[in-house]
Amino acid sequence: MDAFDSQRKRIHRARQRRMARQRRRAIAEERLSVLSRFQIPGLSGEVGERLSLIARDTWWHLTHNWRLLQIIGAIVVTIAVIFVASHLFSGQIFPNVWSLGQHLGDMTIDEAESLLLSTWYNDIQISLIAEGTELITVSPADLGLQLDARQTAEAARAAGLSGIPFGTTIEPIVTLDFATAQGYLLSITESVYRPPFEAGFTWQDNQLVAVDGVAGQALDVALTMERLTQDPIGIILSRRLDLSISSLPPNVVDSSNFLSDAMALVSQPFQFIGYDPVINEYLHWSIPPQDLTRWIAAGPTSLTLRDDVFNDYVEMLSEQIGPNPFGDERFLNPTEAYEAVHEAIRDGLHEATVRIRYMPGQYTVQSGDVAFAIARKTGLPFYLIETANPGRDMNSLFVGDTIHLPSRDEVMPEDVVPNKRIIVNLDTQMLYAFEDGQLLFYWKISSGVNQAPTSPGIFQILTHEPVAYGSSYSLCQNDICGQWVMNWFMGIYEVTPGLMNGFHGAVSLPNGAYLGGGTVGQPYTFGCIMSRDEQGKLLYDWAETGTVVEIISREFQPMSDLGRWVLEQGPMEGAA
Repeated sequence: MDAFDSQRKRIHRARQRRMARQRRRAIAEERLSVLSRFQIPGLSGEVGERLSLIARDTWWHLTHNWRLLQIIGAIVVTIAVIFVASHLFSGQIFPNVWSLGQHLGDMTIDEAESLLLSTWYNDIQISLIAEGTELITVSPADLGLQLDARQTAEAARAAGLSGIPFGTTIEPIVTLDFATAQGYLLSITESVYRPPFEAGFTWQDNQLVAVDGVAGQALDVALTMERLTQDPIGIILSRRLDLSISSLPPNVVDSSNFLSDAMALVSQPFQFIGYDPVINEYLHWSIPPQDLTRWIAAGPTSLTLRDDVFNDYVEMLSEQIGPNPFGDERFLNPTEAYEAVHEAIRDGLHEATVRIRYMPGQYTVQSGDVAFAIARKTGLPFYLIETANPGRDMNSLFVGDTIHLPSRDEVMPEDVVPNKRIIVNLDTQMLYAFEDGQLLFYWKISSGVNQAPTSPGIFQILTHEPVAYGSSYSLCQNDICGQWVMNWFMGIYEVTPGLMNGFHGAVSLPNGAYLGGGTVGQPYTFGCIMSRDEQGKLLYDWAETGTVVEIISREFQPMSDLGRWVLEQGPMEGAA
């Protein structure tokens, strides 16, 4: 039984050896078949057949000579070892390692750092996307993104052979400067901002129709910063930053409820009027219905004004107005203009008046000028000119010097009463009062003496005091200063802060007498303008706060038409 089992095992092993030989023969024949089909591209004929034969022979020897295969394997291993050793000892990055789209293989860390920095600063741009639309492309530095090129290169070196055979990508090491990023995003908010379009009106086939409101948009800096902070590397690799945009809904979507009000408003041209109180000039602009329609919108409770469209119009008018005939630059204040027109539209009116404002100016020193003379020549209080030229010695001026002048609005801070104007002629010691362009009353006055002259210029009634008090060094004796009492005092300008000159009636002196003996017609005062007491009361009751006062003299010629009329008339009969 044992002999039989042993013989069966030998037969089984022989059969396995025979089948193995058959498999090897089949593999060899398949290889020969592959080699027989092997052709070298571009070669044909006898040369091609010869080379194909050499290739088949070589392959056969390689697959049948294990000793040769061992030698070739040793050579390959040796080359691989030399390759790895050369990179290890030379400090080079292994092949197929990438970062920022650049191949860093076979580079030293210094070389890779240099390449990464060049790519970072010269090639990488990030698209800022707002609502699916590219707004602008910026550099990473604009967004506060900073590359640590050295650490990135060292990470590439540490990747070793991981890039073989399929390659490996090293994420750049990036830091974020929060303040820089936030500052840049804040700087572009205006370019992203689109105001909501409030429901309004338009003309179609000569008919006024309602137009629905449309939402606007604004950059949400906080949410955009959150995106940038959470994934700076992703933003670099994708080369885009999706800005977070907030929707700004209009206050009113449907304007149909105000269509009848709009029709009534645009049924006739709108009169926009600018008033210049300095030269007493009115400028008129007629706004046609088509333009007025673009101005108006539906508010929560009434018609309102589109500030963006209207402000553009006001800016255009300011350029058209230009300087007055005396060279003083003028403009319209957008806020004041908006408030005046908005109030008129809200109330269904067809006219609005706004004050024309003045810019600060300059004066070039001429021969013979001194500081106080310049103040009288320009019609501006001296202390305001001093304030406009801080650090400058106003007692040391030379011909050709340029000094700054304050705006004429600084001495006219109150709302103007446009239909009333007081003219005072210092040379003739006369006062004239006009209402609605007509001379209402006039009389003689007394202005300041040479030691305390009344300043010429364009001013306003600022205050009303039935009884006011004043004093002067000339009333001081033995360290005690007396006071005078002024009836019907109205302040018009400050000589220095807190010390005001103005109009008044009779002045009672400390000794019981009246200043000037109760008479007028020549300079008696310490800078104010004195009328007889009953006339002072008449002026006090008539001239409300904001009434314009134009004081003229040989140094300061009239700036208004009424002032020129007074100068042309000269002394008038009947003045008392």
